[in-house]
Amino acid sequence: MPGLSATAGMPGSLQEWLSSAQKQMSQFGQLGAVADAGKQLLGHPVKQAVEAMGQSLGATLKSMAALSMDPANLKEIQEEYLKQATELWNNALEKPDQLAPKDRRFAAPEWASNPGSAFLASMYLLNARTLQRMADSLKGDEKARERVRFAVQQWVDAASPANFLALNPEVQKKAVETRGESLTQGMQLLLNDLKQGHMSLTDESVFEVGRNVATTEGSVVFENPFFQLIEYKPLTDKVHEVPFLFVPPAINKFYILDLQPDNSLVRYLLSQGHRVFMVSWVNADDSLAKCTWDDYIEDGVIKAINTTREIAGSDKVNALGFCVGGTLLATALATLAGRGEKPAASLTLLTTFLDFTETGTLDIFIDEAMVQMREMTIGTLSPQQGGLMRGNELAATFSFLRANDLVWNYVVGNYLKGETPPAFDLLYWNSDSTNLPGPMYTWYLRNTYLENKLCKPGAVTVCGQPLDMRLLDMPTFVYASREDHIVPWESAYGSTKVLQGPIKFVLGASGHIAGVINPPTKNKRSYWTAEGLPATSAEWFAQSTEHPGSWWPTWAKWLESQAGGMVPAPKSQGSRQYPVIEAAPGRYVKRKS
Repeated sequence: MPGLSATAGMPGSLQEWLSSAQKQMSQFGQLGAVADAGKQLLGHPVKQAVEAMGQSLGATLKSMAALSMDPANLKEIQEEYLKQATELWNNALEKPDQLAPKDRRFAAPEWASNPGSAFLASMYLLNARTLQRMADSLKGDEKARERVRFAVQQWVDAASPANFLALNPEVQKKAVETRGESLTQGMQLLLNDLKQGHMSLTDESVFEVGRNVATTEGSVVFENPFFQLIEYKPLTDKVHEVPFLFVPPAINKFYILDLQPDNSLVRYLLSQGHRVFMVSWVNADDSLAKCTWDDYIEDGVIKAINTTREIAGSDKVNALGFCVGGTLLATALATLAGRGEKPAASLTLLTTFLDFTETGTLDIFIDEAMVQMREMTIGTLSPQQGGLMRGNELAATFSFLRANDLVWNYVVGNYLKGETPPAFDLLYWNSDSTNLPGPMYTWYLRNTYLENKLCKPGAVTVCGQPLDMRLLDMPTFVYASREDHIVPWESAYGSTKVLQGPIKFVLGASGHIAGVINPPTKNKRSYWTAEGLPATSAEWFAQSTEHPGSWWPTWAKWLESQAGGMVPAPKSQGSRQYPVIEAAPGRYVKRKS
């Protein structure tokens, strides 16, 4: 069959690609000379950046070209491939009804009932396993190996026969049954997505911020160019005297913490008798294109902390940072500690990096060449000394970390089957992307992912203050998600070795978002706790105990001991100095990218 001959040679493609990369190395080595020739045009600082980027790119490609595979191992893989391919071919001829590709992409009965489709899917899965095995067998620089593995996985995911109209029997059957209406609808969905600038992961027409997501009652009580501060209306007659401040990630909208009433962490905290404030970051536009990390610390987090204290009339706040919000919050508190100020009664970090030693899959995207390219296009080295990191670009990067689930699944469902995806609040939030100022974003890339300076005392200066995370000695609750592909839980555990105060570490089931947004009423998933904080995450897990359900009550009990006594709940939001500006969720969160 043509399908067999077209796929039987696939294992050689990886080796051929590596050989091709090695032959092209000399061309990339000339980038330094190009930078020298442009010295007069570019100016000295930019010329240095171009040289460094060229050298880094050359080193990266050299490390990839230096990857090798043991010939005996390659021979074993090829022989096993040919054996399995032959078995598949014989089964297709002799027992075609027994071909049953085991993968959810081919779970529809149309795949198994069509011998040609079943064989095609089975051969695809064999090819995918073989290419992945070859990538895993490469020897050489670990980061280069990870990049090849990622590239192979992306190619494998994209090449699935389920992704193509001509090869997908389920899609073809639906097109016949609907007399082409499914294809027409799919084309319309594609055109709509092209117009809006991103793929629809859910039926976005169902949701509206302030109407059925981000609906907890409250008021905007402060705003500046960087954020609005929301104070929520209490749900109890009395509240804890120490107010609570949420700091969400600046790369996402805050309402992941306030989706629907039944899964809102904000509403849950209000029900526990806390006076709750929320930072709502602005969706950056050109007016903020030159703003820096220091701006987000001084005029963002520090301003939010001080404003919350002033409105509540409290010397202290309990503060929570989620993901990058946690990194921002810890940086702000360490900056204040360096000034001799300690306004946090407690700190909660959800799926947060402080030590960026092991950053998981994201690490393969980040090296000197990539960071300098960003600095020269949207950072301080760019001609305009700034620019915007577009939210849709960041969103696409995160989606391709789970391409089958967050890309190709919707290509097939939306465009080939013509099905509008079901309404799902979390995926609506996921599509509501946020722009970032280029200088702020590039500072973050360089000083965290690339050089890992935040956890090294005095290695970096923030707002004029040498940063020392060891000054953070308040009680801290650190949460991580076991299946998190953005902040691996082992790396989140590393925060317990950076901070100096009493720490409680809790590990939840599921991923980066689903693990966090796990309300007790749903009675889903589980979480792990343990006494003590041993040297490694593996040791911690080995002695941990699993508990069914949500980790929220465990956190609420811990937080109660940090929140002080009970006082009458305020009858209105804001204060004389900070009057109500508008109703929550405010204007900033509604600004689209």
